[in-house]
Amino acid sequence: MTWNRPKKMLTDTEKKSGKTRGFSGVPYLLFLGVTLVFSLAVPVNAGIVYSQGSPQLSAYVYGSNEASPGDAIDLAVVVRNTGLNEIKYVQNSTTTRDDLPNTAKFLLVGLTAGDAPVVIKTDPQMIGDLKGASEVRSVFSVKVNADAPSGTYILPLQYNYTYLYTADQYDSASIRYTYWIVNGTLPVQIVIRPDVIVDVLSAKPDHLNVGTEGYIDMKIRNAGSVYGRKAVVRVLRNGNSPILPNDSSVYIGDFPPGSVVDCRYRVSVSGDAQPQSYPADVVVEYENDEGDFIPSRSETIGVPIGGKVDFAIVSDPVVMNPGNKRVVTVTYRNTGAATVYSAEARIIAVDPFTTNDDISSLGDLRPGDSATASFGLTADRTALLKEYGLDSEVRYRDGINNSYISDPVTVRIDVTQPSGISAILSNPVYLSITIILLIAAIYFAFSFRKKKRFGKIRGAG
Repeated sequence: MTWNRPKKMLTDTEKKSGKTRGFSGVPYLLFLGVTLVFSLAVPVNAGIVYSQGSPQLSAYVYGSNEASPGDAIDLAVVVRNTGLNEIKYVQNSTTTRDDLPNTAKFLLVGLTAGDAPVVIKTDPQMIGDLKGASEVRSVFSVKVNADAPSGTYILPLQYNYTYLYTADQYDSASIRYTYWIVNGTLPVQIVIRPDVIVDVLSAKPDHLNVGTEGYIDMKIRNAGSVYGRKAVVRVLRNGNSPILPNDSSVYIGDFPPGSVVDCRYRVSVSGDAQPQSYPADVVVEYENDEGDFIPSRSETIGVPIGGKVDFAIVSDPVVMNPGNKRVVTVTYRNTGAATVYSAEARIIAVDPFTTNDDISSLGDLRPGDSATASFGLTADRTALLKEYGLDSEVRYRDGINNSYISDPVTVRIDVTQPSGISAILSNPVYLSITIILLIAAIYFAFSFRKKKRFGKIRGAG
């Protein structure tokens, strides 16, 4: 804090003049009598002069001066002026001074941290003139360090003001003022309460991915100076963080200063999160020496979240003909960031397709692994010649045996015109002609063999 003011203010010249106000209609003798009485009772042009006085400043905190480690508080500091004017003169032909010696003029105050484990966020404040027997309040924003030891600390309040040191009157028209500048420091007391201070040494995710449940394993130390009894460590959601605690409390009992405990929490991650770190809050609730249950200041930690579990179909489109019934194969790949267990693929058949075998096992799939599923599928004879898309989904279990269903993926079915023997068998007209020709061939073959056998019998006779 820098205090820059001139060391002495220049004198002022006061010029005063009087007027005689007439009294019309008043008898001369009455006027003379009144004038005589007042001249005897009050000195003519008497002025008041104070000497041997100066401001006397002190400071105290208005309201509570207690805070816990990590707190941000507004500290209300009252500055009081108890300075007195010790000697008073009343003299004829003396001009009353503009300022009193016990007035602290242009008072500027600024709070500093000193040796206290705090940060002062408010700049010095200009208060103005502070008269004797008066006080003024200034508010300072104070941030207590998160690891601040408990105890009583002094915050120096620096001040600077100007006051009237002397006023010398040379004649009835001029006065020379002499001002002095005073710099000083006043003590302001703050008390930092003892507290349990949460220090998260590590926070490791276990099977924690976007859209799934998992665990957070933590090591937590009591970095404070209080012996916490019947302590409970809680994990809380931080604002709109996608990490949602399911089992948010772990009872640890006694939590002495410096001790370390291991805690495991089950949490969920919303499906719209991204693979990155998200915040979560940790707080300890404990019983203090007075038997009250109080919470510690929360600590915010970052928890890394893995990517979403997802699947893709990497096989070529299935080719079918109208009226075709066959077993189709579809290859699935785990494109997510976590291993899935006991995965099963399911195809959802809609018109013009039907199925009587819509589930197929894929087994365990690590990220990047693929597996092939088989489904029994029938295409109706009325199916149009085009590409269709059938929804498919994968049911699987994660690392902690929770069951999930993936987002839908599309199985492409390409319905085409049959060719070769398939074209004949799938066309009713061609199929009828083929059957007729086949029957005729069988008939002629049977007749030929019959005639040949009959001819052999006649020749033998």
